[in-house]
Amino acid sequence: MSGETFGRRDLLKRAAAVGAGVALSGGTANAAEALKIAQAANTIPRKKLGATGQDVPILLLGCSQKFDPVYDKVLHRSFDEGMNYIDTAQAYAGGQSHKTIAPFLEQVGRKNVWVTSKIMLNGKTCKPEMYSARVEDTVLRDLKTNYLDMFFMHSIDDLRQLGPEFIQMGDGLKKSGKIKYFGFSCHQGNVVELMNKAAELGAGAIDAIQFRYNFSMYGDTELNKAIDACKKAGIGLIAMKTQASVPQDSEKVKTFQSKSFTLPQAKLKAVWADDRIDAAVSEMTNVQMIKENGDAAKSATTLSMDEFHQLNRYAAQTASHRCNGCSHLCEAHAGGAKIAETLRYLMYAECYGKVGRARELYAALSEEDRAFGRVDFARAGQACPQKIDLSRRLADAKMLLA
Repeated sequence: MSGETFGRRDLLKRAAAVGAGVALSGGTANAAEALKIAQAANTIPRKKLGATGQDVPILLLGCSQKFDPVYDKVLHRSFDEGMNYIDTAQAYAGGQSHKTIAPFLEQVGRKNVWVTSKIMLNGKTCKPEMYSARVEDTVLRDLKTNYLDMFFMHSIDDLRQLGPEFIQMGDGLKKSGKIKYFGFSCHQGNVVELMNKAAELGAGAIDAIQFRYNFSMYGDTELNKAIDACKKAGIGLIAMKTQASVPQDSEKVKTFQSKSFTLPQAKLKAVWADDRIDAAVSEMTNVQMIKENGDAAKSATTLSMDEFHQLNRYAAQTASHRCNGCSHLCEAHAGGAKIAETLRYLMYAECYGKVGRARELYAALSEEDRAFGRVDFARAGQACPQKIDLSRRLADAKMLLA
């Protein structure tokens, strides 16, 4: 589509059209036919990833955990379901994710699995050669493979990382055969800015972007403009943070009314309803989650208007507990305190049950970063578009994570 913007109501109409098998351009949707083929084979539907021409499953396995290096049920079950795309990173599981995935690649055959890995560096101090060195010296070594299907600069937050020297680094890795495709992931406050820059660079320079996108963001006009620009440029779009988890999720599950889907399934279906999104990555830590998410991906049933409205109300009700990572807005009034990072670690503990990992990350913050008691958060709270009670939530973090 063009660069026009639209709100929730327009996106619901788009979703209904795709679910009915009608292309937005007026022709017959390939998505509907692909879904029928996938259903017949009882496997996850697949889509083209941007201009790469590569088919990928619409549900991707996030691999931030440590796996069983002998025989991991999660990896094998997801593979059997058609999720032959795994998303990992050098930092995941304290560096153990790569090493415990390597035996799985040998068991099913490296050529049968799409492997995306990511490296996170400080945007203000990193250099292009730091990325390429780690790909060659650490990532490929630990995965016991000669190449990555996709390499992402991980969680970037600085436009400098999309400068010519970084694009040349990605191109050099592709020409060397170390990677096939190149892109980045982002989920901080400048996602829109980064995506717009990537759209200017175009496919080939940036092959794909993995970014924060979920049901609570449908009405974000500027984000929708950036998504349109990237789609027009041929950049593959992968949604992450699709659950938009908050502490009240456990209670909301009891009140979400649907004959077809659980609340987590509905959140995924809402992302797939946006035909601009090529795939969604989900961390699935057990076989039951794989089955639940896989069933949602394979289901031809689309979300009803009532289910969309329930998600819409839920987004509004939980906004004050959901940090969107726009740290530049609040931290400018908080003496540089690491508000967004702290709230993210609190989410890991409260919503994902990763208390140990959250405490490790919190402890890695400097004493100054954690000295919230000396900061007046009144102005920072006013600047927060989510209207989070920053004083209370940061106190919660200190109590739980310190």
